[in-house]
Amino acid sequence: MLGWLFVFGFQAADAAEIRWMKYEEGLARANSDHKKIFLNFHAEWCGYCTKMNKETFTNPALIAYMNEHFIPIKVDSDKEPQLAQRYRVQGLPTTWFLTDKGEQIANQPGFIPADHLLNMMKYVSTDSYKTLSFKEFLKKN
Repeated sequence: MLGWLFVFGFQAADAAEIRWMKYEEGLARANSDHKKIFLNFHAEWCGYCTKMNKETFTNPALIAYMNEHFIPIKVDSDKEPQLAQRYRVQGLPTTWFLTDKGEQIANQPGFIPADHLLNMMKYVSTDSYKTLSFKEFLKKN
C-alpha cells in the first residue's frame, strides 16, 4: 500500500505530520498556492510549545485540515528574533493567521487545544472572520 504513496511523490509520514515550512519559503508558497498562512512562534525551552507539539499538532483531524487549507510555518523566536519582533510576540507559543499575501488576519497567544484550534482554522479558512464573530461562527457550526 505504501508503494502508491511514493509514486505520487508523497511519503507515508505526509498524512500523519504537519508539513512545516520556513518563513520565507512559506510566504512564497502561500502566494503561489493562494492559501492562508498558519504561523506558529515557539522556542525549544518553552513548556507550552512542547505541550502544543505533543497534544495539538499530533491530532489527525487538525493535521489533515492544516495541510489541506493552510501553509504552516514554524518560527523559533530565539533563532529569528526579528520576526518575533515584527509580529509583536510577547509570549510563547504565539499563533498568527495571515492571508496568502502575508497580511495579518488574527493572532492567539498561548497554548491552544486541538479542538479549539481546528475551529479557529475553519473560521479563518472559510473567510467567516470577515462577516461573523468567532462566537457567532461557533454557534452556526
